[in-house]
Amino acid sequence: MEDLQRLYPIGIQTFSKIREGNFLYVDKTEYVYRMTHSASSYMFLSRPRRFGKSMAANMLAAYYSKGCDSRELFKGLQIEKNASYEKYLNKFDVIHFDVQWCFKEAGSAEKTVSFITQTILAELRAIYGAVIPEHVDKVSGALSYISAATGNKFVIIIDEWDVLIRDEATNKAVQDEYIDFLRNLFKGVEPTKFIALAYITGILPIKKYKTQSALNNFDEYTMLNPGPLASFIGFTEEEVKGLSNKYNIDFDRIKKWYDGYYLNHQHVYNPKAVVSLFTLGVFQSYWAQTSSYESIHSLIQMNFDGLKEAVLEMLSGNEVKMQTTSFQNDMISFKNMDDVLTALVHLGYLGYNQTYKTVFIPNEEIRQEFVNSVSEDKWNDLIQFERESDTILVATCQMETEVVAQQMEKIHNTYASNIAYHNENSLSSVLTIAYLSTLKYYFKPIRELPTGRGFADFVYIPKPEYKDYYPALLVELKWNRNVQSALDQIKEKVYPQSIQEYTDNLLLVGITYDSKTKEHRCKIEKF
Repeated sequence: MEDLQRLYPIGIQTFSKIREGNFLYVDKTEYVYRMTHSASSYMFLSRPRRFGKSMAANMLAAYYSKGCDSRELFKGLQIEKNASYEKYLNKFDVIHFDVQWCFKEAGSAEKTVSFITQTILAELRAIYGAVIPEHVDKVSGALSYISAATGNKFVIIIDEWDVLIRDEATNKAVQDEYIDFLRNLFKGVEPTKFIALAYITGILPIKKYKTQSALNNFDEYTMLNPGPLASFIGFTEEEVKGLSNKYNIDFDRIKKWYDGYYLNHQHVYNPKAVVSLFTLGVFQSYWAQTSSYESIHSLIQMNFDGLKEAVLEMLSGNEVKMQTTSFQNDMISFKNMDDVLTALVHLGYLGYNQTYKTVFIPNEEIRQEFVNSVSEDKWNDLIQFERESDTILVATCQMETEVVAQQMEKIHNTYASNIAYHNENSLSSVLTIAYLSTLKYYFKPIRELPTGRGFADFVYIPKPEYKDYYPALLVELKWNRNVQSALDQIKEKVYPQSIQEYTDNLLLVGITYDSKTKEHRCKIEKF
């Protein structure tokens, strides 16, 4: 078997090192072709940490830069098949800088913009000094003179663009200076004369001022609106499935642990998590190893109405409605719960459903990080519900139907202050809250949509390490119906293939609610 340490270089973000070192490379070069043939010359793409943003930026630089010969690097890759492949290969001057690196080298936030400016100007003068007047002190000015004298156009690539927005959240002077630098470089008619392609990437979208983007001439592709670049950054489901087959790791388990980012109708996986799994062979959360981990603590502790309830809902497997319009694309201008949830989407802690405008915890990896965070912060709400839920789970496994019904009623009464009590959808929310403790032993519940015949099934699949101790659970809810009808409906349905292997240890759970008496009933059978 191939040395797993050579799968994909964790921590190495240089395209040339990956290709020259013969590491496994998931081919994304077709997107370079798309960019060269796009109607827009200004592209912005944001993704969470460790999604492969820097690698993609480095690949773009390698393709366009006339400072190197990249023919061997792209040999055998998808882009080589395009007829116009060589038209743009190593044909441009490329300005490529990482704001995070510049920040560190400058020594302070206040010196960062000056450091970037002086570094770029020094390099431009070394090559084009004869056409740049001595008085020019802006990068945009130097590029204008170069373009006018030579006709050359530039490719400008900025990585980790939002470092000063995130790390210097309260430093308005630094942020204003930085935004002015970017506007001078990209806004207006003059930059179109010297820019062949501008590509900016980072975690947060472009900073807003009220409702207006600071760089509104860019086409933005974000976690909320990924557009045609949805699968440019990250691994697609097809790519992960291919790798799982090659290295003989159960794809269904990979999907439960690391899937959940649904971008433009495509399932996208975090490469860091997937590669770490293939390298180490251990299903666990690799998210805590990123520097954005601390963000979740401060964000979900914000005292906005409904935030804790929303987190509790999502931990239980439900989706929560969210408005995205008020978020200012920074880490300080939070006005409400929706702003916090939107920030968590961009940070990668929540998935986003574009169709229904809902957010959810995307996978088991992230769910564990939420659990760790709220446990560390000692949420009273979570502790209370976990205690009640433990009782329900034990009673369910022991087929103690009266205890299950009593606990369901108790949680329904407690939780009803936050949801409509006499609402059919509230019962499904109550159920997922009631079985909250399953998240320690089970994957996120598989929930089908209602069919018009009643509530759909909730399927709880135990994690492999708990399979011998906990049965799979198939729960059917009924509103104002006999409890036996819930079990009858279960038996009439075709069971999902995902639980077939658990049929020797599967419990059928029927739960009903009477809206007149406010009573819950439960019936449990072994399948």
